[in-house]
Amino acid sequence: MSTQPLSASTYSVPPYRRITRMFMRLLFRMLFHILSRVRISGVENVPPNGPYLVAINHPSLFEPPFALAFWPIALEAAGAVEIWERPGQNVLARLYGGIQVHRGEYDRQLVDTITAALQSGYPMLIAPEGGRTHTAAMRRGNAGAAYIADQMRVPVIPVGIVGTTDDFLKRALRGERPALEMRIGEPFNLPPLEGRGEARRLARQRNADSIMQHIAALLPPEYHGVYASDSTETGQPADLQPPTDVPA
Repeated sequence: MSTQPLSASTYSVPPYRRITRMFMRLLFRMLFHILSRVRISGVENVPPNGPYLVAINHPSLFEPPFALAFWPIALEAAGAVEIWERPGQNVLARLYGGIQVHRGEYDRQLVDTITAALQSGYPMLIAPEGGRTHTAAMRRGNAGAAYIADQMRVPVIPVGIVGTTDDFLKRALRGERPALEMRIGEPFNLPPLEGRGEARRLARQRNADSIMQHIAALLPPEYHGVYASDSTETGQPADLQPPTDVPA
């Protein structure tokens, strides 16, 4: 069952879930170390306390468990509602607990729940691309992460994850032990949004692009995708997608 309280005064992680998460994180650390060559850098950039957003690139299904396992503390996590329906993944999602995201639509309860978690001091893991890309190259980030960061005025920690391709597990089971790396960047704050209506939506998308550009700066060139430095003369992503529909 997911963790879905709606106010700061009621949002909490039950003791049994804290214990479950502790064992799951240990188990996944062990598995990743057995199956791959793990390298974690930038741990000194993680704040000692307080709420923040951890923003990752998302080529495959392996980035969230990798980040959750090796982050210094247990993070809250937001993931697509489909995860709770897929065999195997649904068991892990229910054991760890998380906030279900209905992709492609604005969900007031989702926003309220993430806001409550951050107000209660819990850091949150998000994937601004909104789903797996199935390729190393990043696609344009959705505006939802920027909306949350603006509403809560919390710092964003960009994280670049390298090596988690769709065929990672197949390669690992063949004994290749692929290299997996999590590069943790320095926290930064997005500029406050200004304007109303369309101007505000465009400003929010610029903030979403800023999050993705900070992630891209931690990754090899082949991961940059639409955030490659030569995408356009202005430095903005070339592969424009409409912003996520969130309130102005």
